[in-house]
Amino acid sequence: MRAATSTRPADAAVGAAVDTHCPYCALQCGMTLSPAGRTSVRVRPRDPSAGGLCQKGWTAAALLGSPARLTTPLLRNGGTLRPASWDEALGLVARRIKEIVAERGPDAVAVFGGGGLTNEKAYLLGKFARVALGTSQVDYNGRFCMSSAAAAAHRAFGLDRGLPFPLADLDGADAVLLAGANPAETMPPFLSHLRRAMDAGGLIVVDPRRTPTAERAALHLAPAPGTDLALALGILHAAVADGRVDHAYVGDRTTGFEEAWRPAAAWWPERVERVTGVAAADQRRAAAILAEAASAYVLTARGAEQHATGVDTVGAWINLALALGLPGRLGSGWGCLTGQGNGQGGREHGQKADQLPGYRRIDDPAARAHVARVWGVEPSVLPGPGRSAFELLDALGTSGGPSALLVFGSNPVVSAPHSARVADRLAALDLLVVSDIVLSETARAADAVLPITQWAEEDGTLTNLEGRVLLRRRALAPPPGVRTDLEVLHDLAVRLGQPPERFPTDPETVFTELRAASEGGPADYSGVTWDRLRAGERLHWPVPRQPGHQGTPRLFLDRFAHPDGRARFAVVDHTGPAEPPDEEFPLYAITGRVLQHYQSGAQTRRVEELRAAVPEAYVEVHPDTARRAGLRDGAAAAVVGRRGRVLATVRCVPSMRPDVVFLPFHFPGAQRANLVTNPALDPVSRMPEFKVCAVRLSAAGEREAQ
Repeated sequence: MRAATSTRPADAAVGAAVDTHCPYCALQCGMTLSPAGRTSVRVRPRDPSAGGLCQKGWTAAALLGSPARLTTPLLRNGGTLRPASWDEALGLVARRIKEIVAERGPDAVAVFGGGGLTNEKAYLLGKFARVALGTSQVDYNGRFCMSSAAAAAHRAFGLDRGLPFPLADLDGADAVLLAGANPAETMPPFLSHLRRAMDAGGLIVVDPRRTPTAERAALHLAPAPGTDLALALGILHAAVADGRVDHAYVGDRTTGFEEAWRPAAAWWPERVERVTGVAAADQRRAAAILAEAASAYVLTARGAEQHATGVDTVGAWINLALALGLPGRLGSGWGCLTGQGNGQGGREHGQKADQLPGYRRIDDPAARAHVARVWGVEPSVLPGPGRSAFELLDALGTSGGPSALLVFGSNPVVSAPHSARVADRLAALDLLVVSDIVLSETARAADAVLPITQWAEEDGTLTNLEGRVLLRRRALAPPPGVRTDLEVLHDLAVRLGQPPERFPTDPETVFTELRAASEGGPADYSGVTWDRLRAGERLHWPVPRQPGHQGTPRLFLDRFAHPDGRARFAVVDHTGPAEPPDEEFPLYAITGRVLQHYQSGAQTRRVEELRAAVPEAYVEVHPDTARRAGLRDGAAAAVVGRRGRVLATVRCVPSMRPDVVFLPFHFPGAQRANLVTNPALDPVSRMPEFKVCAVRLSAAGEREAQ
């Protein structure tokens, strides 16, 4: 087995092998960490039969002892950051927060979290914002990742869980349609669950690019960016016209089909072909593959979600699944491939602006009363809903927006849309505090930087893409001078006047409180205990506090979560992207991830093996498109849009659509893909339109009008 080695501080404890989970995507692959002597850690996959680990997982331990690691608090002194003691740093932060709240009120302080935080951190962060700060201004970067699928699933089924069935159920699938997903690069071990579908010729991939995942598909549908909704309507139309609808299922288990069919009736496959570029015959073939399979699934991901019509786009794919009778049946269904490591749990326990723990709505009086009792405060103390992620970032430093921001587990200078605007807003703050393991691009702009522990240095739980609660175990002692996020929140809360016991620092104690706060809510964790997780129980929420309850691996088998037990078709229609190409900006730009890097790249760019494999930004472009711009493979290019320009190296890819360029979003500075992305928001989920904007391509040295 290959091993990843990490240089550790000389006083790191030598311990036995520890079973834990990868720090990256929502697949949360099991791994075993074996401290070897005092200077290295060996990484082994716990279950090679389930796909092992990807390159990121193999090298995850390398960052533990990286020289880029932060081990001392930093405070801004003029234009530079200088080392400081914890007492000085926390004292300054607490003092400035008190001054800002006294002058402008609690909503002048905001909190921005992350989908990689453990359940315990996400829970305590939401509690800290609403109780210690009293602010409504809290959201997290999961708003950028899966919020459209969450809203669409809630509308259709009355409940959102990424996969409402165990991941292993996909092993028996004869057909799988992946809409906007490239797991061959974003979560490679996932492909092991698609072997049967691939062998049966039943894998369908919807993606404008011929990705490594699309290369494995029996049918690759490559719509023009921003036309995914029209394609879903076309496949539904084909299913109806060819007599493939499961009318018994539709009549017994759903409502609203006739209303949803009215707009879909206008999207016959030939019309859809003119809009999307996908052949009508391929649309009909996709409907046939799904309808004729004994076991079939429709799965969506960021490519379907990150649009100004993301909720309706996902809703259109759910409509197709419902018409074919897939959701709520053993061996079939619809699901969302959640992106971040704890993207599921992160939104269930209070980081989102409109939610309280247990997936409760913050504007629900009963939910407020329940959570307030657990927290020992009056319901009236809890603020109402705040701004969504981009709206929060966009309001920073404005007359009506927050003048202080605390960031945990996120790097919005790189990851947010219209990132130059976000950087300007951060610079306008009176106080920016960042807790991180490295000096990310956002941390570099901060007034105070707080060094915190990494995944292998702390205990905690996460909830993976199938809704299973996992225990991530501590394997190593953290470097001297580093604290956990829970300790940071505790210390700040106490300095802000909260009783010490209200903000525990022990993660198991925090989880016990989380269980009580979630009890009776849609995401009920009250029956989950660390002892059950230590014993290896596989617990999918909801897990009520009932003797012997084994969790709910499969949702909706008997009824959906709406009061009448039926799923709802959504009435949706295609309108196109918020910013289509035009004469000045004739190309679509789409963004995404590559195999070696994760999210903003703050971690993976500091792992030498990963950085060496993909050291800088590039732009994939069809050779003819490059030639028309006077560029060749390997040339330095500028991708120019209405909000900015991105510098990248040209990669000529013959399979690319001539009207599309692709940019990975992991790189900083002038290579930030999000310098050009469009912050147009979905009206329901408030998800930005990352996946499509209008650009032009030119040589990097040419002067461009902005």
